[in-house]
Amino acid sequence: MEVGRRAADMRFPVAHSAREAVMEDYPESYELIFQASAVDDVVVVRRTDQAGAGGSPIYEDETGIVRAEISARGEVRMLASGGHQAHELPVTARRTASV
Repeated sequence: MEVGRRAADMRFPVAHSAREAVMEDYPESYELIFQASAVDDVVVVRRTDQAGAGGSPIYEDETGIVRAEISARGEVRMLASGGHQAHELPVTARRTASV
């Protein structure tokens, strides 16, 4: 009975939703770096409220054209935002500095 009482007395921080708790663990934005012929192309993407098929947040650039699901380990899955798109995979995804 003592164990049950201790467990009942413990207080845990509660997020408003499971999605909110998970999304807080991911950075607000990333830089996706694509290898180009002369200079690397860098696209800044920001976290949306959507999650991809893998459960990780979907990030997109300000135009909404470049979309990617980025896992907690930095794995990138590019997503088409319209028909006939075939995105190249970025060379790397790096977290942007907190603003």
